[in-house]
Amino acid sequence: MRLNLLSLVLAGTTLCVLPVNTVFAQHGGGTPLQTAQPGTNNPNNPLEQTQDTSAKVDDKKFVKDAALGGMTEVELGKLAAQKASSDAVKQFGQKMVDDHTKANDMLKQVASKENISIPETLDSKHQSRIDKLSKLSGEGFDKAYVKDQLKDHQNDVREFQAEAQRGTDPGIKAFASTTLPTVQQHLDMVKGLNNSTTSSAKEGKGQ
Repeated sequence: MRLNLLSLVLAGTTLCVLPVNTVFAQHGGGTPLQTAQPGTNNPNNPLEQTQDTSAKVDDKKFVKDAALGGMTEVELGKLAAQKASSDAVKQFGQKMVDDHTKANDMLKQVASKENISIPETLDSKHQSRIDKLSKLSGEGFDKAYVKDQLKDHQNDVREFQAEAQRGTDPGIKAFASTTLPTVQQHLDMVKGLNNSTTSSAKEGKGQ
């Protein structure tokens, strides 16, 4: 009788312990499985990480913005070459004309192959930038133009990087990747111009 009772107790204990041991064994050396809750931004959750890094961009919107921006840069560059008082700003303006004319032609070819339509004329938002600067001249133009170009190229670099990394259309994505170094170069140049114009303005006030 004692032997039978002891056997029953041991059997019951084994049944209670077995599921726990089995769970630990399935997840490696007694480490319990950690379950990430959705929406907690848990770094251990690969699904959430994939969603963060795979956000796609709108290729057609990028093409439209790049086309409008490119045409605007050409027109503003022409103004700078004519109206700027600084030779450095004039040279930068001419470079904008040359580089963005090439980029605009390339974008038209790519967009045509991908059957994506692009605007032929500027909208009111971009035209207003040209109208505003066309009323200025000399140092006033230099300062306003450089400020406009600094803000615009900072935005351009972000948009071209996004398209180059997360674009879905191969042709448009390749255009963004090819043009990005030139846009980055423009940003670096206008940063230098901004420092120069800022320093000149401070010196002028000091005198």
